[in-house]
Amino acid sequence: MFHSPFSDVEIPDLSVYDYLFADLSDADATRIALIDPATGIETTYGALKAQIDAFAGALAVRGVDSDTVVGLLCPNVPAFATVFHGILRLGAAVTTFNSMYTSAEIEKQIEDAGATWIITVGPLLPHAAEAAETCGIPADHVIVLDGAEGHPNLRELLSEQRTPPQVTVDSATHLAVLPYSSGTTGTPKGVELSHRNLVANVEQSRVNIDLHDTDRVLAVLPFFHIYGMTVLLNLALRQRASLVTMPRFDLVEFLTNIQHHGCTYLYIAPPIAVALAKHPVVDDYDISTVHSVFSGAAPLDGATAERAGERIHARVMQGYGLTETSPVTHAVPYMRDDIPLSSVGVLLPNTLCKLVDPESGAEITEFGDDGDTAAGELWIKGPQVMMGYLNRPEATADAIDDDGFFHTGDVATCNEGGWFTIVDRVKELIKYHGYQVPPAELEALLLGHPSIADVAVIGVLDDEGQEIPKAFVVPAAEGDVTADDVMSYVAERVAPYKKIRSVEFVESIPKSSSGKILRKDLRAREGAAS
Repeated sequence: MFHSPFSDVEIPDLSVYDYLFADLSDADATRIALIDPATGIETTYGALKAQIDAFAGALAVRGVDSDTVVGLLCPNVPAFATVFHGILRLGAAVTTFNSMYTSAEIEKQIEDAGATWIITVGPLLPHAAEAAETCGIPADHVIVLDGAEGHPNLRELLSEQRTPPQVTVDSATHLAVLPYSSGTTGTPKGVELSHRNLVANVEQSRVNIDLHDTDRVLAVLPFFHIYGMTVLLNLALRQRASLVTMPRFDLVEFLTNIQHHGCTYLYIAPPIAVALAKHPVVDDYDISTVHSVFSGAAPLDGATAERAGERIHARVMQGYGLTETSPVTHAVPYMRDDIPLSSVGVLLPNTLCKLVDPESGAEITEFGDDGDTAAGELWIKGPQVMMGYLNRPEATADAIDDDGFFHTGDVATCNEGGWFTIVDRVKELIKYHGYQVPPAELEALLLGHPSIADVAVIGVLDDEGQEIPKAFVVPAAEGDVTADDVMSYVAERVAPYKKIRSVEFVESIPKSSSGKILRKDLRAREGAAS
């Protein structure tokens, strides 16, 4: 078993609202909490708290209470913070939808989560309204923040200036948010996260992540995803930093916002790191205010991290987590410079983990001559681990063992210096003639090729029915690379059993909103072609 290098921190027995806003000082109330680049409007912490209270009060008089589940379909705009925390202020639960969902996907999640209210914005209303009607949710329970005929809007609700009721919840057991797991390896499931889960993870993250009230954070990763919800939104609010919101990623807009608003801290996913490392347009902008870049949601290879950091003169760090762990379990501590850029760092305070051999089930504890353990499935235990999957006791029992360890399905190694590196997913390991081949290792290697812009590797069957590694490659704009180049580049750098044995050039790699490669889409493509 592995322990955090940090002493345990005290987890306050508070609701999310009380943790973030109950002790708001007069000085902090004047600080800027949110900046909307589209309008230039700045919202102070004092104004945000008042809006949260007024929104909670308006919902309360309409019957929303601690037993209500509210669906939130909204991009990164300042109003997200108001309605998200307004719902939690009442003790109601929030289930967040991916902004790219179709009406059928929204409908499925509404029904599974038991949501009776939907909050959205005008551009997303058609899908939300269709799903709501199918699920029997009336129009007056569909709030359109920026206004739409026949629906309540945010301005109207806030103008009522309702005082919210006093609500007491058991922070350890009361459902706060119900995000859905990505579904990249199976059917999406509602992840039950309590107030304590969310409070604990912010309090734990404060130890490793050096975010301060003087920082301006560019919030481009979606708040509806647990990474954006905890590490961008809640951590930034707890630290009294300023959030510059972006509804969607566009590289030029991203760079413009950094330059115009003087952003200092970037939370990103690996595709943005690749752009920072390789895209020529980056040189056209002054982003010298950025001092730190924190990458999560998917593994970032060390070469890309190093190239991005050197190019923009900022420190690049990684973290690791899952929806089921609120999400952060590991992060590179800001006070250490001895940890490789390819590592996800050390365990957060109050967190334990095991590495378990996926074949034998034996716990891995020994370090090899190179200072690393053998690779094993990562099991996590800590106050950030979910309560369970909604209405899925068997799935919960499969995921969390009797000792309270969550089985992540990710394969990792630990270095004797205390840092961890994610190698791959248990279910995504390629078995080539009995040898385990981690796709992420080959992807990280290929991203170092100057003529490759992006890549994904999966296992496919050859003519003899044997699984082999296949690379889907996006050539760089000015690159000139062939399939033989790709295979030779890898063959020169890995053991023979890890070689790429098939290459297909594509225009883009399918990825989730959080940057994870959608290997199931590539497998489906492969199946359709065969």
